[in-house]
Amino acid sequence: MPAHRLDPIDRKILAELQADGRMTNVELARRVGISAPPCLRRVRTLEEQGFIRGYHAEVDSRELGFEVQVFASVGLQSQAEADLRAFEDRCRSWPLVRECHMLNGEVDFILKCVAPDLSTFQAFLTEKLLTAPNVASVKTSLVIRGAKDEPGVPFDVLEERLSRTA
Repeated sequence: MPAHRLDPIDRKILAELQADGRMTNVELARRVGISAPPCLRRVRTLEEQGFIRGYHAEVDSRELGFEVQVFASVGLQSQAEADLRAFEDRCRSWPLVRECHMLNGEVDFILKCVAPDLSTFQAFLTEKLLTAPNVASVKTSLVIRGAKDEPGVPFDVLEERLSRTA
């Protein structure tokens, strides 16, 4: 369902939960300007319709001992749909791969990987990724530091766009 089919209250609910998924329903209802029972019904509907896919804690990977973050650009020998799906399935099975995105262009996939140290990542790279079926090339970039890591979507941009088309 496109975002324009959501009413402004639904979009406010999504924006508030995206910013703080731990708030109580009573607080959420207060922030969006409705009473608690209809707010809870709306949240459940948004969950059922797939607009809300889950609730997660944002953890600090470095504080947990994952000092290494790497982006790996992967080229495949074959881009047949079955081969693309097989690679995606393999990526889902690798714990160090935290994100996997298929791309258009020179690279077939970009992987975001985390590891406790460089030797652990190197073992994953040489023993798993480089030896995986259909992998033709891998280029890695070690993250020095991150400047921004925002989850979700920018609701202010959505609201601005919707107000122009209304």
